[in-house]
Amino acid sequence: MDEAQRTRIVRDPLWNTIRVDPIALRILDTEAFQRLRYIRQLGFAHLVYPGATHTRFDHALGVYHLTGVAIRLLDDRGALPAGARKGVDLLPYAALLHDIGHYAFSHALEELEADRLPGDHEAVSARFFESPELAAALEPLGPGAPEKIFALIKGESGHPLRGLVSGSLDLDKMEYLRRDARFCGVPYGEVDVDRLLQGLVLLEDPQSGAMEVGIHEKAVSALESLLFAKYQMFRNVYWHHAVRAATALYKRIVSEAVQLGLLDSAELVGPTDEQLLYEIRRRAEAFDHPVADRIASRWIPALRNRRLPKRACELTSETLSGFDLPSWAGRDSVERRTVEDALARELGLESGEVFLDYPGKSRMLRLDLLVRRRHGAVERITDRGLPGLIDLPRLAEELYATTRVMRVFTLERRELGPEQVLERIEAAR
Repeated sequence: MDEAQRTRIVRDPLWNTIRVDPIALRILDTEAFQRLRYIRQLGFAHLVYPGATHTRFDHALGVYHLTGVAIRLLDDRGALPAGARKGVDLLPYAALLHDIGHYAFSHALEELEADRLPGDHEAVSARFFESPELAAALEPLGPGAPEKIFALIKGESGHPLRGLVSGSLDLDKMEYLRRDARFCGVPYGEVDVDRLLQGLVLLEDPQSGAMEVGIHEKAVSALESLLFAKYQMFRNVYWHHAVRAATALYKRIVSEAVQLGLLDSAELVGPTDEQLLYEIRRRAEAFDHPVADRIASRWIPALRNRRLPKRACELTSETLSGFDLPSWAGRDSVERRTVEDALARELGLESGEVFLDYPGKSRMLRLDLLVRRRHGAVERITDRGLPGLIDLPRLAEELYATTRVMRVFTLERRELGPEQVLERIEAAR
């Protein structure tokens, strides 16, 4: 057999053996994909959970593997009609490439103000698809393949199996929850992936008549476990206070660097974790400005040496109950920066050394998924759940509120009362 046509074996700590076909291997060998080896999957979580140094490269391989497994299981059961078979060969490559556009330290930079970024990681993926090397790797798939793969990644494809790549039950979620929990050393992400894969079915939407990926009723309990695992991982890992403190400091470094003109926002596309921090520090050291000096001499060393901002105040959902928070409190914005700088003056700190953090992910536990009932009917699970079948979505708002905590971090230890923070937010309306 020609060496170029051989399937290669990759040993993976989560899925054991991953078989990589020749086209996937060509994708892996591109510079754009190799870059993912140096983008940590969980950003700054390794500062809390030392084992969390796994990368987007590892995760992408895992999603590629699960997509192939899911397609084979559906095919073995005779559940792939002719309409679904057309273009099905592109799905594993869409799964492999779904994170190709990630910024350094993964999702952190996507929280910046819109004028600081070229777009979210899915939009930025388009730049990597323009790479001649990646285009050559995809060439054997035929004309139009890159565009079809990109549509699958963005959730804009009309393929019946598009939900495997982007949807309520996409394989990305199954993979990252299991992998993140394993490498963090926590028990929260133990999703019954086998049961979910066995329960996948292709169903016709009763309203539109379109075919899409759904689940059999017998696997709904496994779906519920996935939702609860997601809640636990956000509560204990992704939004851990020290992870959020490091993320807040990193965002401030990058935001100030862009505002000062140390780098253009377009330059955020492409660097790996360490490359970006190194380049910002190098340019800041050569730039005569007090903020540049703080970036180079205080902020980046603090991040590298884990001298993270400290909690000056923490406001839980109970504390915030009854207070009408403005929408800008949950995102990087001019108004939020006004509050931060006002608090900095009160606390005797420099501008930019107080961080108001209120992470949000409104669709954390939401569902939009077809389910085949045991009696044969097809129904759609939405945010309301299905009475008597799946009730966790009914708890979604309460669980989300419990997970979501507003914190004020300061680079030097200070203390604030909740009323001071809320007064400043109210004054900035």
